[in-house]
Amino acid sequence: MDHPRQHLHIVSPEFTVERLPPARPPGDDWIVQVRAPEGLTVVRAARPHDTGERWIGFYGGATAHDLDVPGMLAAIVKPLADAAIPVFVASTFDADLVLVPRERREEAVVVLEEAGHRVEDAGEPVWPPRWFTSS
Repeated sequence: MDHPRQHLHIVSPEFTVERLPPARPPGDDWIVQVRAPEGLTVVRAARPHDTGERWIGFYGGATAHDLDVPGMLAAIVKPLADAAIPVFVASTFDADLVLVPRERREEAVVVLEEAGHRVEDAGEPVWPPRWFTSS
């Protein structure tokens, strides 16, 4: 099956992925949170004092799709997996946010473009979206 080619944006700032104990609240600066029996996984914009691994986000919002379109996530994740690039994925109703370790950013761009995807770097912070932040 030929997977769909997508238009991906590198979103900024960088992200962190944290595992919190089941009873600990995530605060209010999270971007993605997923609760499972072993705890809460939280993705948030990296803060200057964070010491953990930093992740770069590729977002497919430019090629938004319905939930019943097969292969959209696989088209992004498979070439990265073939190149042994780790990912963390959060899917929305319309598109997918695929995180890769910061130090693998350039390699991930090459791999995704070789797989036929268009990758753009906005060059300015585009995440969180304007509607996400409160003033």
